[in-house]
Amino acid sequence: MRILLASSEVHPYSKTGGLADMVGSLAKTLARAGHRVGVVTPLYAGIRERFPELKQLDLPLDLPLGPRRVRGEVWSLEPMPGLTVYFVDQPAFYERADLYQEEGVDYPDNAERFIFFSKAAAHLALHLDWHPEVLHLHDWQASVATLLIHHQRKQTGEGTTPGICLTIHNLAYQGLFPAAQYALTNLPRDYFTPAGVEFYGQLGCLKAGIVYADVITTVSPRYAREITTEEMGCGLDGLLRLRNSSLVGILNGVDYDVWNTINNPYLKHPYSSADLSGKAANKLELQKEFGLPIDASLPLFGGIGRLAEQKGVEITLGALEEMLTTNMQFVAVGTGAPAFQRAYLDLARRHPAQVSVRIGFDEGLSHRIEGGCDFFVMPSRFEPCGLNQMYGLRYGTIPIVRTTGGLDDTVIDVREDAEKANGIKFIEYSSTALAKSIRKALVLFDQPELLRHFRLNGMSADFSWDRTITQYLQAYQQTLAASRKSNR
Repeated sequence: MRILLASSEVHPYSKTGGLADMVGSLAKTLARAGHRVGVVTPLYAGIRERFPELKQLDLPLDLPLGPRRVRGEVWSLEPMPGLTVYFVDQPAFYERADLYQEEGVDYPDNAERFIFFSKAAAHLALHLDWHPEVLHLHDWQASVATLLIHHQRKQTGEGTTPGICLTIHNLAYQGLFPAAQYALTNLPRDYFTPAGVEFYGQLGCLKAGIVYADVITTVSPRYAREITTEEMGCGLDGLLRLRNSSLVGILNGVDYDVWNTINNPYLKHPYSSADLSGKAANKLELQKEFGLPIDASLPLFGGIGRLAEQKGVEITLGALEEMLTTNMQFVAVGTGAPAFQRAYLDLARRHPAQVSVRIGFDEGLSHRIEGGCDFFVMPSRFEPCGLNQMYGLRYGTIPIVRTTGGLDDTVIDVREDAEKANGIKFIEYSSTALAKSIRKALVLFDQPELLRHFRLNGMSADFSWDRTITQYLQAYQQTLAASRKSNR
């Protein structure tokens, strides 16, 4: 099959979160399985320097963007047989300090930046010489390409456009912009209606994808159900219920080539389920790295990720205020809302022997937290899939999670299955409920054999992409069938 993916971030070229990991791993696994795969992504600052083997493609971009035309170039890279990464080079849009925002504030021209990116993705889908059969778009930043392809399909008829698969990684981020920005699409006003891309008077980029994609996927089965409810649907639940027959939940996979405990450049001491001594040694190294007392007898909890309300930062801070009266340690790395950053740093200042926090993103440190901690705290308000809890399971670090989205799909609590238990779950979104789960973790830590049982269960769980890829290929076949039907 010939598949072109489009994403605003792709590991190892750019990354702010799990989206980049997912797209990079999916592309690699599809190519490894023998499919022809391309990935379209912006050429952000620093990529050219880190990957000097980039080659310019003879496919210049000269695209309308509202009243003006914007030019760009396409550069390519072939990291493995069957896989080509296409970088959209437009320095005014992408040569910036960060991908989407600076100091917590979105770039004011994000509509221009990512409608241009969507146009570039659609242009490549229609003009690459290997003629992709499926265009797989990811999140709002690429979603306007769905509308562009739909319009092209209406103009030229059957067989002229690829089928469109859209993956929603997080429905809360919809790419909403003032109505005037619709002019950037250069499409007839007919699409700017409540049945089309208009969302309460605004342009809804993600809504465009949901309305016009042939198939819609989300990143876990439970999240696919949750987003059709009023509580979790972010105002789009009615539309998603209408499109329910085209909605599929597919749990993200984990790239075990990268996230493993044996051949990992970020871990000083390798370990496995057969020999956990390296994990114990990594814990001591992590305590030292964070400047905490080095003591194997103290249970070490960790957190990684965006410091945002979605991730349960508020209830984590509340639970820690209560639980730091016990003998435990907590380390975290992340960046996000300035108020949450200050709150974490203040907690560390007041409890220097128990809490240590690094503000920022550090790939290596993320591996060391997963490898060195006893427990991983991930109490999200909602979580479409989550990857860190799956990384934690493979690293023998027991996740403490709330029963939502992919967290519920991947972690097994002792109350669900004592024999297969690999983590601790709670239901109520509150500091009290999280604190109670941390108490359960402390009790578990004092029972070495039971702790080992949980760890080994987690390390044996299989969330590999080889398992997941079959479901994506089925979704692509469904996409092709739906696109042929819509062309009739």
